[in-house]
Amino acid sequence: MIKFYYHPSPNPAKVALFLEEAGLEYEVVPVDTRKGEQHEPAFLAINPNAKTPALTDGDAVLFDSTAILMYLARKTGKFGFEGTAPTDAEALSWLMFVATGIGPYSGQAVHFKHFAPEPKDYAVNRYLFEAERHWKLIDTKLSEGQYMAGDRYSIVDMSVWGWARAVPFILGEDAWNTLPNLKRFMDEINARPAAAAVNALAKRFTFKQDMDDQARDSLFPQNRRLAAG
Repeated sequence: MIKFYYHPSPNPAKVALFLEEAGLEYEVVPVDTRKGEQHEPAFLAINPNAKTPALTDGDAVLFDSTAILMYLARKTGKFGFEGTAPTDAEALSWLMFVATGIGPYSGQAVHFKHFAPEPKDYAVNRYLFEAERHWKLIDTKLSEGQYMAGDRYSIVDMSVWGWARAVPFILGEDAWNTLPNLKRFMDEINARPAAAAVNALAKRFTFKQDMDDQARDSLFPQNRRLAAG
C-alpha cells in the first residue's frame, strides 16, 4: 500500500488532493516538522532533503511534491498529460512554474514576513514582490479558462491549490480582492469532495502549533550558524 508522509502544509496538500481525487488507498504517516521529525534517520532514509511530503509505493520511493504528482498521474492514468500536444506542453510549463516559482517565492515571503528576525525590510520587499508577481500570472492564466489547462482538471490545478490555500497568509488578508480568477478557482476546488477530505485529514492528527525555540531550530537549522558566531 502507498505510504504518504504528511504534514498539513502546502506541498503535502497537493499530493493528498490527488490521492483523494484518484480514490487510491493509502496510509498516512504524520511527520511533525515543528518537533523535528523530518530530521530523524528513518525519515531521512526516505527523503534525504528532510522535507514533506514523501511517498513510498512498494519499492518506489519518492520525494518532492511535483515528482510525486507526476508519478501518481502516470501510475493511474489520471489527471496528467502524457502527450506532446501544445496544451500538454503548456500544462507542463505551468506545473514547473508552480514548483520553481510559486512555491519558493511564496515560502520565502512567508518566512521573512512572519518568522525572520529584524532587519528584514529588503528581504520582505523582494520576496513579497515576487510572490505577488507570480500569483498575478496564475490569476491571469485562470482568466482564460476554468482550470490551468483550459477545461481539463489536472495535477497543475492540484499543485496551484496546495499553495493557494495560504494566499492570505502569504500576501495579506485582502489578497483575494486582487486575484478574482484565483478566488473563483479556489471556491470551485474547495467545493469538491476530495478537497473536503484533505481538509479533514489535517484534523485527524495533532501537530505542534507553537513556534517556540524547538520549532525554530527544527524548521530553520541554518540559524545555528548565527548562534555559533
